[in-house]
Amino acid sequence: MTTGSKSKVLFDIPVAAVTMDEALDIVDAAIVERRQLQIGVINAAKVVNMRRDPVLRDAVLSCDVIFADGISVVWASRALGQRLPERVAGIDLMTGILRRGCARKYRVFCLGATEEVLQATTDRIRAEYPGVEVVGQHHGYFSKADEEQIAAQIAATRADVLFVAMTSPKKEQFLARWSERMQVTVCHGVGGSFDVMAGKVQRAPDLWQQLGLEWLYRVKQEPTRLWQRYLVTNTLFVQLVASEWLKMLFGRANRSIDPRLPV
Repeated sequence: MTTGSKSKVLFDIPVAAVTMDEALDIVDAAIVERRQLQIGVINAAKVVNMRRDPVLRDAVLSCDVIFADGISVVWASRALGQRLPERVAGIDLMTGILRRGCARKYRVFCLGATEEVLQATTDRIRAEYPGVEVVGQHHGYFSKADEEQIAAQIAATRADVLFVAMTSPKKEQFLARWSERMQVTVCHGVGGSFDVMAGKVQRAPDLWQQLGLEWLYRVKQEPTRLWQRYLVTNTLFVQLVASEWLKMLFGRANRSIDPRLPV
């Protein structure tokens, strides 16, 4: 874990207890030192899915640093006595890297999404962050048989940063399998961030984000595809937090009992 002692354990996952600025400092330091940094992010859905999918769990836990992408994870950290200072959303981390990279001349490779969304994203990066060099791009609709060739293509660019805009667990598994081969300094799985940058999906307004309702805003845009997924994972996450809270509560109660006193 790159952040060392600045981490909290939530649901058996070490999560970096850092602000967004501190997260960006971690990225900067890795690029300056040419030290590989694989970034993982978790939200409520991913915490639940990691419980059900050991391959996804192993892939996330293999990351060098894990940030709390969802505000629900931050709220859970406070309820469970493992306080995280703030949310480090994957898309905000991505744009923060691009802002800093504009001054520091980062070399960036973009992987994922459709050809149309990918092109719109790289066009926007070039327009809004002219100091960033987009050294390569590849869509996200490829088979497992194509992975080695794509990893070699990425390695040849000597990119500082790789943004991977694919769904879980595909992106985590791809990075776990090929990060050593690609030799990119910073690998960041950004999920649906390219869709947002390309204007295909609208991000929730700040108030919705602050209220923890970003998921509901997404459901509003794609109800048929997303409503059942979020209903199930959100319910299971609340149950998981309640279970952990009860363990913590009764654990404290047990520790408060003097073992010398008769029962």
